Amino acid sequence: MAIKIKIKEVSIEEVVKVNTTIIEFDSPYQKDHFEERYKDREKLIIVAYIDDKPAGYIVGYDKFSDGSFYCWMAGVNPSFRSKGVLKTLMDYEDKWAKEKGYKKIRIKTRNNRREMLFYLVKYGFFFTEVTQHPNIKDNRILLEKELYVKK
Repeated sequence: MAIKIKIKEVSIEEVVKVNTTIIEFDSPYQKDHFEERYKDREKLIIVAYIDDKPAGYIVGYDKFSDGSFYCWMAGVNPSFRSKGVLKTLMDYEDKWAKEKGYKKIRIKTRNNRREMLFYLVKYGFFFTEVTQHPNIKDNRILLEKELYVKK
């Protein structure tokens, strides 16, 4: 039987709760940090649920004002990984962004987030920029994916 994943647009408070379950984030952001990032910009705040339990989230906003939508934060609780949660979240974000008229999705991750890099390449993202840091594992990698509109 396939796992049923529900996506809901939610308040930032719900994301803050889920964010505390993401083991890679040493110091999870609080509500005010999220709000400051997307202040006065178009935003998308979604959480994925499996059996009514929050499994993962995405927070994105119009960072660049260039027709791209920026997926700023994404995470999946380790208990729900390898169940299609991130793909379901990203598919929702893609559809939402297309409906809003965005032409591409941009996302930045770190060189040491190997699972995320693998996922992004597998699902059509291309490397566009690397910001170097003293430790190569901390390099930031910007990727983007075109959103194609069916004709």
